[in-house]
Amino acid sequence: MYYIYMLRCMDNSIYTGITNNIEKRMDNHFNGKGAKYTKTHKPLKLEIVWKCKNKSLASKLEYYLKILSKSNKEDIIINKGIGNYLKGKIDLRRYKIIDIKNKYT
Repeated sequence: MYYIYMLRCMDNSIYTGITNNIEKRMDNHFNGKGAKYTKTHKPLKLEIVWKCKNKSLASKLEYYLKILSKSNKEDIIINKGIGNYLKGKIDLRRYKIIDIKNKYT
């Protein structure tokens, strides 16, 4: 299983990434051992997480999320939906938003 996630950073920017172990990846981000971006833009909270079956699918969603404008990303976070922005680009049925109850939300 792979996860695609959006992190809110302290400067209000949004970081998008993928992982196959969401808990370990969040620990890394929040302890300064994550991506180069989150080392300089400290993460504040985990906003949203999707799951899918494989890395190829996860990479496609990550790519399309990363090229969206910040306002589009904010809308996705608020409304919990990618259909308005990615319909016709990816098979939306292959991704499911999951509710992560952890210390990062």
